[in-house]
Amino acid sequence: MIHPHAMEAPMPHRPKSALAVLLIAAALLALAGCLPGASPLDGTRWRLIQWTISSIEPADVTITAQFARGRISGSSGVNTYSGASRVGPGDALAVGPLASTEMGGPEPMMRAEGAYATMLTQAKSFKVADGRLTLYDKGGNESLIFEAAGG
Repeated sequence: MIHPHAMEAPMPHRPKSALAVLLIAAALLALAGCLPGASPLDGTRWRLIQWTISSIEPADVTITAQFARGRISGSSGVNTYSGASRVGPGDALAVGPLASTEMGGPEPMMRAEGAYATMLTQAKSFKVADGRLTLYDKGGNESLIFEAAGG
């Protein structure tokens, strides 16, 4: 006697690799939020309008910041700078190390450049609201405030 199930067609074999592909795709999507290009600051440009240094007026110095693909760059008054920028998780921010051109300039611009670079690399978090980018130090104090810049 033939077993009743012996005549049934065999079930198609679904390779376990399909499940592996789905798991890898899900992991890659999750990691996409961690990629430098996925930063909420990516593609933004800013001009410094306020900082915690009372002796130097930010309106007297043109300081800018631009974020793109895990990098920050801009003008620190006389020189240009660039370096790594890491955003996240959440509102966490890490900047540096920075490289800069080495042109000389008048005071107080040179003091402003040094102070800006220090404050920028000490920033630990950020907030974007109402067309402004605010950077905070490790104590949660506002240190650098930028407004959105064109371009």
